[in-house]
Amino acid sequence: MTQTPFASPELKLETVTTSEETLIRCIGKLTYTSCELLRSTVHGLLPQTKRLVLDLKDMTYLDSFGLGVLVGVYLSAKRQDCQLRLINVDQQAKNIIRITNLTYLVE
Repeated sequence: MTQTPFASPELKLETVTTSEETLIRCIGKLTYTSCELLRSTVHGLLPQTKRLVLDLKDMTYLDSFGLGVLVGVYLSAKRQDCQLRLINVDQQAKNIIRITNLTYLVE
């Protein structure tokens, strides 16, 4: 199992890789200024994993750019035969996902 931290001023990512899956803990805000960090991290991991889990337990804010990145990484994962799941999604993020009819993103 390997663990790698990535960070921007608003968002910190902790990546834990096991033989079954790669877990990315999102800590902080997923916004216009921080979403590229998540996108580039996921794209770098996709060739090596078939199951990717985004843990949003410690994500404190999600804006429309962040939502767009979640959709984008979902589509990228799907194109590479990788299963992507979101876990520990807070109520604010669930509401945004529901309103935009993107409920397939949430487990």
